[in-house]
Amino acid sequence: MSASLTIWDIVVNIVCLDLEGVLVPEIWIEFAALTGIEALRATTRDIADYDELMTMRLATLAQHGLGMRDINQVIAKMQPLPGAAAFLAALRAQYQVVILSDTFYEFANPLMRQLDWPTLFCHSLQCTQTGEITGYQLRMPAHKKAGVQAFKGLNFNVVAAGDSYNDTGMLAAADRGILFNAPDNVIKDFPAFAVSHDYDTLSDQIAQGFGVND
Repeated sequence: MSASLTIWDIVVNIVCLDLEGVLVPEIWIEFAALTGIEALRATTRDIADYDELMTMRLATLAQHGLGMRDINQVIAKMQPLPGAAAFLAALRAQYQVVILSDTFYEFANPLMRQLDWPTLFCHSLQCTQTGEITGYQLRMPAHKKAGVQAFKGLNFNVVAAGDSYNDTGMLAAADRGILFNAPDNVIKDFPAFAVSHDYDTLSDQIAQGFGVND
């Protein structure tokens, strides 16, 4: 912990992180690699409209007769990105941390276990008893942005980091927004956000966002 950090800093500062692409690999890309279905490689880095993206994904799964059992086989083999667990543990020792993600609890739990169960706000899937995925239930529209706004309404300082188009709302709502390992198209479209490509730089940028000098 930085010598200049106080208990007050810890209790008034919140870091909001995206999950996939920031702490863990993109689940759908991993699944696409296993199945060879190219359409499932698309993420919010490519398609900004989340409903359009999920509608395509669910239709593709139904077309190929794939469901939760198939996806869980992929997730069971996944691990956090290299260095992510240590980065997150150090971050949680300095600030409060909340993960705001457009993934689903049904996907995320095995990965959350490997990250020592950080707080996660995300969505839920609608599945049949046989594991067919029939739909999804959003926590609420634009929940990442709404989460940051709610924390600020409770007088928290917020720094947020994400990698995709669907993160830009929460980055804009935060006191400081950071693009982490974002593709060139997202960086080009949102030049106002800080950019980092490794956890050390991201840690420094988060500290700067809270006015903490190491």
